[in-house]
Amino acid sequence: MIPVLRTEKLCKSFSNGGTQQHVIKNLDLEIMEGDFTVIMGASGSGKSTLLYALSGMDKPTLGKIYFGDKEIQDYSNDQLAVFRRGNCGFVFQGIYLLENQTVLDNVLTGAFAVQRNSPELIGRVKDTLARVGLDEKMQKKYPNQLSGGEAQRVGIVRAIINDPKILFADEPTGSLNSATGREVLDIFTQVHENGQSIVMVTHDIKTALRGTRVIYLRDGGVIGEHHMPKYGTDDLKERREKLTGFLDEMGW
Repeated sequence: MIPVLRTEKLCKSFSNGGTQQHVIKNLDLEIMEGDFTVIMGASGSGKSTLLYALSGMDKPTLGKIYFGDKEIQDYSNDQLAVFRRGNCGFVFQGIYLLENQTVLDNVLTGAFAVQRNSPELIGRVKDTLARVGLDEKMQKKYPNQLSGGEAQRVGIVRAIINDPKILFADEPTGSLNSATGREVLDIFTQVHENGQSIVMVTHDIKTALRGTRVIYLRDGGVIGEHHMPKYGTDDLKERREKLTGFLDEMGW
């Protein structure tokens, strides 16, 4: 089985006051189709840097990134932009919606960047929004009329509407209260059950529990990983105890 995403000796460095700061160091990683991989680690461990490199949002300093059978680390910025539109979806802690467009138009703008405008596409966008609790009335609203959770739902639909090979998420519930965050995580669980591959950065145990695999970073390298069945198929208390035990071993 070919991984949907694979790295070889991945490195990322930044210049800091004339010295090189090595954030990712010789990292080998495989993401299989259907994985829900959660990236955890202490602040400064390289979580977000790794996510941006994997998704083509930033270029590595050294090493290789294979997306399916394509080697993407040497793509130009224009090539990466085209590649991301066709293969990646993104959900961030900050919810970047176009303020002068309705909920529906925010999603359609992203969809039209990849797909041809058609009644079928518009209908699919409307149906997908409705499935995450954004009915026709909500679809006519503007971002400043939405709660944080509603806006994040729009962001998730925009991220998945083009059927990306991988959905990348960076602290997607970080700015939400616990109840709203749980609703957003339920959507992630739902899209994963439908076969979506997900790579998510988080520092939150409740969020990490939704994954099927947790990798732990320290000083730019993977020092351990923990595997779990799909969320909801096992005892939640036991699931949490096992994950907490793993994180304790990692020095969380």
